[in-house]
Amino acid sequence: MKKLFFENLAALHSLEGKELPVGDWFTVTQQMINDFANATLDKQWIHVDEEKAAKYSPTKSTIAHGFMSVSMLSELIASVIEIKSVKLGLNYGLNKVRFPNSVPVNSQLRLKSTLQKIEDFTNGKKLTFNCLVEIKGQEKPACVAEFIFVLIE
Repeated sequence: MKKLFFENLAALHSLEGKELPVGDWFTVTQQMINDFANATLDKQWIHVDEEKAAKYSPTKSTIAHGFMSVSMLSELIASVIEIKSVKLGLNYGLNKVRFPNSVPVNSQLRLKSTLQKIEDFTNGKKLTFNCLVEIKGQEKPACVAEFIFVLIE
């Protein structure tokens, strides 16, 4: 994957309506799932009990939380695009979030995204990304969402 670099938010306008580079694959480990469960207090057996999941889960393994894939969007976008002048980035919200497929432990994920829209915002820009978190070897993605992010120069 080739990361895109921009000097400032004005230069970013050339990317509006275009696809970002596809992110690198990364593996979702049981430790990541456990850490997320501890942070969110969502410790359902399907996420953290490997023995029970092997016996009763449709995937025969634990699965990542759906919200885990959403929580990674800002970092996944930051891994493919960088604006040097930005001093602060803030999550503004999400639209149309769906979790079409579960993510079994040790699955590999990557981000496919498009910078759908750029709008003026106090001291910066509000960016809307169309995001798809792909699971290696699966037809259905882990997550699809419109992710809204504010960048301040």
